[in-house]
Amino acid sequence: MIKKLDKLIIRSFIGPFFATFIISLFVLVMQFVWLYLDDLIGKGLDIFTLLQLVGYVAATAVPLALPLALLLSSIMTFGNLGETYELVAIKSAGIPLLRFMRPLLILATFISGIAFIFANNIIPVANLKLNALKYDIIVAKPAFDIKEGIFYDKIEGFIIKLGKKEKDDSTIRDVVIYEKSYGLQDNFMVAKSGIMRVTPDKRFLEFTLKDGWQYSEKGERYSINTQLTRTGFKTYKKMFDLSSFMLKRTDDSMYYDPKMLTLRQLNTAIDSLTDLNTFFYNRTEKELKPFLTFLRFRDSNWKAVDTLPQTKAKNFDEVLGDSLKFVSIDRATSQVNTIKTNVELMATDYDTRHKSLTRHEIEWHRKFTLSVACMVLFMIGAPLGSIIRKGGLGLPLVFAIVFFVLFHLLNTFGEKFAKSEVSSPLAGMWLSTAVLIPIGIFLTVKAMSDSQLFNKEFYFRTFRGVKKFLQRFKKNNQPSQTSN
Repeated sequence: MIKKLDKLIIRSFIGPFFATFIISLFVLVMQFVWLYLDDLIGKGLDIFTLLQLVGYVAATAVPLALPLALLLSSIMTFGNLGETYELVAIKSAGIPLLRFMRPLLILATFISGIAFIFANNIIPVANLKLNALKYDIIVAKPAFDIKEGIFYDKIEGFIIKLGKKEKDDSTIRDVVIYEKSYGLQDNFMVAKSGIMRVTPDKRFLEFTLKDGWQYSEKGERYSINTQLTRTGFKTYKKMFDLSSFMLKRTDDSMYYDPKMLTLRQLNTAIDSLTDLNTFFYNRTEKELKPFLTFLRFRDSNWKAVDTLPQTKAKNFDEVLGDSLKFVSIDRATSQVNTIKTNVELMATDYDTRHKSLTRHEIEWHRKFTLSVACMVLFMIGAPLGSIIRKGGLGLPLVFAIVFFVLFHLLNTFGEKFAKSEVSSPLAGMWLSTAVLIPIGIFLTVKAMSDSQLFNKEFYFRTFRGVKKFLQRFKKNNQPSQTSN
């Protein structure tokens, strides 16, 4: 049954949580935008494509924004309660810290579950769509924009120069259009004026030229013996294909990354990559056995050799003649080089598969670590807020940034350690959790005992007492001066 105290705590928490979550999400999205700003500018992207891109980025940033929002909002909630002495009144009524933390603890558990479902079902799809759209935007040509006085060569097969563009951005003057070809012949046209417009479907650029000449050189492709033809025109319409400027969407099936897999798909992939030793043992035997012909005698009765009369071993040169010796050496060298090549290929393949297995295991653990991080950071934020007893966005924001940066650095270092095989994926991905849980327990114990851990007056009095003690110790141990 929800009591009035639980309602008070939840109402105090909901507002700061949603506010900090939106701010955190906005900061993470802007971080992506600033990172790829050069690839986005000048591509002529429509509003729908931009909204799609922002939506995919926001979806992938949710598991990182939730822990930060829980940390900051829990510090703000309990800091506000402590600053208004509501926390003191609750404790005076005999209600322990863990009791009035209980409703938010249940809510944080629910949010952690949502984070896991989001990371397992939505993040893989968002990562797939984001990578495909990001690639299409990066490789897309810059938006069509012809400036006056500059040779424009972005349209396939043509180079265009405009002497002047009027303010309406449609009327053009002193137009030169050169048609590119791989031969020695030139084809170009010039016009005094014209009208430039893009068709409504944005697939073609239409030039309506006036008072101009068309120069066409005809002849063999690589011959200089050509005939120049000049044709005058009053009005001439020229169409240019702009399909290469349109954003082409790549099929999602072309992309594969462990980040785009659900937990069930990761389990299947890990099972297929786990038994590497048996797979490569069988492959080694299959690929190398044809070149090691002596292996077919490995099951014969070698002990029978001991019963044969002992004879002195002969030199290799004595057994084979000169003609057979060089043939045998050449054949043996060829077989050894083939075996070496096969072994190097299998070693490269083994290393690739092993790294792929590590990446899949990292993503498997990531599904759980980010949702558990919500609980861990809440267990740090709640007692920390009750200790500092400061609300708002001042001191709570400072502490939230410190602990979140610590969490993010440990998470990044652990992932780097796992990828470089300094540690196992289990140890690397759970490094931040292993470090922050003891901190959360320590802060909870201090908050339950009303510790003055962050009270500056407590440290001021302590250091003042230590200073007085050192002064008295120095005075008592100062050697007495005796007169001669």
